[in-house]
Amino acid sequence: MAESWYLAGFIAVATVATFATRVIPFLFFHRHTEHPLVRHLGRYLPAAVMALLATVFLQRSATWNNALPGLDALLPAILVVTIHLWRRNALLSIASGTIAYMVIVQMNLIQA
Repeated sequence: MAESWYLAGFIAVATVATFATRVIPFLFFHRHTEHPLVRHLGRYLPAAVMALLATVFLQRSATWNNALPGLDALLPAILVVTIHLWRRNALLSIASGTIAYMVIVQMNLIQA
C-alpha cells in the first residue's frame, strides 16, 4: 500500500514538473513576442532541433552493417520529409515515419 502512495506521488510531481516546463515559457514570453531574440529562436530553433534529432536517430537506430547500410532508417526519414513537404503537417509526417520504421524493424524487411 505504501508503494502505491509513493508511485502516485511520483507521478503527481512528474506531471506538475512537466506541465510547468511547458507553461512557464508561454507565461514569460507572452509580453516579449516581438523581441528579436524570441523571433530568432522561433524561426530557427525548430529546424535545428529536428536536424539534431534526425542525426541522433540515424547514428543510433540505423543498422550500418547491412548490405545497404542505414537504409532501415533512411527510408522512413525520406518518407517524413516527403510527406511534410507535401502536406505541411508535422504530426502526419512524424507518425508516418515512425510507423514505417517500426514496420521495417519488426518485420525485418531490410536484412544483412
